[in-house]
Amino acid sequence: MSDSSVVEQLNSVIASQPIDEVLVALPMDRYGPLVETIVQQCEEQGIIVRVRTGMSRLQIARSYLDELEGVPVMTFQSGPPDSWQLIMKRVIDFLGSLALLLVLAPVFGVVMLLIRLESQGSIFFAQERIGLNKRRFRMLKFRTMVDGAERLQHTLEQFNEAEGPVFKIKRDPRLTRVGKHLRRFSIDELPQLVNVLMGDMSLVGPRPLPIRDVERIDMRSQKRRFSIKPGITCLWQVSGRSNIGFNEWVRLDLDYIDRWSLGLDLLILLKTIPAVFKGPGAY
Repeated sequence: MSDSSVVEQLNSVIASQPIDEVLVALPMDRYGPLVETIVQQCEEQGIIVRVRTGMSRLQIARSYLDELEGVPVMTFQSGPPDSWQLIMKRVIDFLGSLALLLVLAPVFGVVMLLIRLESQGSIFFAQERIGLNKRRFRMLKFRTMVDGAERLQHTLEQFNEAEGPVFKIKRDPRLTRVGKHLRRFSIDELPQLVNVLMGDMSLVGPRPLPIRDVERIDMRSQKRRFSIKPGITCLWQVSGRSNIGFNEWVRLDLDYIDRWSLGLDLLILLKTIPAVFKGPGAY
């Protein structure tokens, strides 16, 4: 049956029968012009049209009709959709990080003094990390290692104790005495509040990985963790941190993305406090 015959038959049915909705189940790749004509015919007469997409076997992503500069589009999204909750998340991030930076200013002062008294070099350690949709940004930490420690990492690769692409050594010889205590209670992570304030990170989200680690991820599905803004704490931090293998770490990140809500963020923040003091897997 030709496209014109289909349209004529449709118009005949519409003219003779009460029609509430029309469902178009034709594959778009083969019948795009015909589907467009059917939509126009129904649109003119105020009849609801539902068009079946060709992506019928979605495993993770959610589909919804959207509009891009006046053009209707079908959107497939596996991360949290844009909503008032995401706007509130950013507001909470901004106000929360600002308040914490003000309250913790004396702590920053003491830590900066201790780092300066023990060793030469920068007080802060800035490293390029991979963030939302693989955008790069400079993540801040208090320096916990000897100056220039990053250049020495290649000499220690053979001693890596972590599973997967990440690099971790429990007794890293590059750590300073002050640095060991800062890491024990995750105090070295506090400067990342500046990253949150600037919008590169969130209070809650998957940890941003160094470029070295990202380049070694060999499972494409694990890269879905970049579909949401990275954070200071997440499910991994409250579940044992370095005591958990990389695959389980990523599974927790993806679980967070799939279940994300403001309530889940609040729960993780509350669990982070006792997790920091217990210090499981912090090194």
